[in-house]
Amino acid sequence: MSRRVSLPGADELFRRTSETPQPHPLEPVPDAPPDPEPVPEPEGRAPAERARLARVRPDRTSSGRVKHDEKMTVYITADELLEIEHARLVLRRSLGSAVDRGRLVRAAVAMALADLDEHGADSQLVRRLDGS
Repeated sequence: MSRRVSLPGADELFRRTSETPQPHPLEPVPDAPPDPEPVPEPEGRAPAERARLARVRPDRTSSGRVKHDEKMTVYITADELLEIEHARLVLRRSLGSAVDRGRLVRAAVAMALADLDEHGADSQLVRRLDGS
């Protein structure tokens, strides 16, 4: 008698349980908004400001539903986690947008970084980190 445990294969673990076709998790969301148009550079800026903006991606958006190759661990408080869950449920209830926590956080990070790129020291991110 063999002492090895028999485990189910991948086909059994990831089989379809309903007849409704489900989108593949790595496919883009079909109702996702189109990519934003590039923002033209305003005239009359100082050369240093233009050089800083030349490195900025004006179309910064969150990555959405794609396979992510990098991982970052962030520790948050229980209250922060509850706020994220509450926001996720509000999005689902009022807008019909079923997003997971990771997508919500990636969108928030993209918004914060775009604001930093656009406003620099006057951005909301800098103000929040400075505690003002």
